[in-house]
Amino acid sequence: MSVRREFWSIYRETLPILLIALGGGLFAGLVLEGIVESVQRFPGLLVMVPVFLATRGNVYGALGGRISSGLHQGLIEPRFSRDDRLVNAVLASFVNGIGISIVIGVLTWIALLLLGWEVAALYELVGIMLIAGVLTSVVLIFGLLALIFAGYKYGYDPDNLVGPIVTTLGDIFGMLFMLLSITLVEVVV
Repeated sequence: MSVRREFWSIYRETLPILLIALGGGLFAGLVLEGIVESVQRFPGLLVMVPVFLATRGNVYGALGGRISSGLHQGLIEPRFSRDDRLVNAVLASFVNGIGISIVIGVLTWIALLLLGWEVAALYELVGIMLIAGVLTSVVLIFGLLALIFAGYKYGYDPDNLVGPIVTTLGDIFGMLFMLLSITLVEVVV
């Protein structure tokens, strides 16, 4: 395949998903507006938002890369199955996603205390991150796998799909579930 043909192939595959990602990012920004009101109730909340969204991309981007490589090598079939490689990759990502969510809450609390800034209680920040982390992990795992498998079946290169899918799903559901977790922690506390 010529360089020009390869370029246009990649461009055609990625442009629609990038446009969807743009819309998803705008939606996530609108949800962030709803979170801003909770900043006074939970000082330190906005410090956690970019870190939380970035780690969603890191953890689930790695999962997408593993799945993509497995599909290319023929080690993973493009369907939900009890494949050891698939199960191990999903479990590792799930544990990493939840673990890093807890770490974000703890490190934010420590950093703000050390800076002498006002900060919410440790259990509040960790609770918000834990709830949002668990919910986004579930959606990102199943959403990412479903979209990669469907794309692969229709002839799309999963390497071209992983980044925009992870970013879009992570931003949209990360912000939605963070808003939900803030609401739940407010009700409980």
